[in-house]
Amino acid sequence: MAIWKSGRQGKKASGARFWPGRKKRAYEIGSDPINTRISEKETKKTKKLRGGKTITQILTATHANLQMAVNKFKKSKLITVKENSANRHFVRMNVLTKGAVIETEDGLAKVMSRPSRSGIVNAILLKK
Repeated sequence: MAIWKSGRQGKKASGARFWPGRKKRAYEIGSDPINTRISEKETKKTKKLRGGKTITQILTATHANLQMAVNKFKKSKLITVKENSANRHFVRMNVLTKGAVIETEDGLAKVMSRPSRSGIVNAILLKK
């Protein structure tokens, strides 16, 4: 069954249910979350949005754009997820989200982008 993002869900203050004044629209259909994982092969998916727009979603990632210092960047290989405040189970599943602490070949880094929305993994190197 599809995920549907309608405006009014639930019940009224009196306990009566809301009756829809129209049919469901295609642009109201949602989707399951894209859990970007660390893998040996990088895979991406393009999603069509309303108004002819598109976004690139990254399903599996191999590298991250690491900010070493001010205006100094490096492409670094991902090893594993060390910490994730979004969900404690994301650490063992190696799921990348914004704010996750990851281990790279250059050291620990914090993810600053939203990989499932932006299609790229950007991170800042943490000081030791």
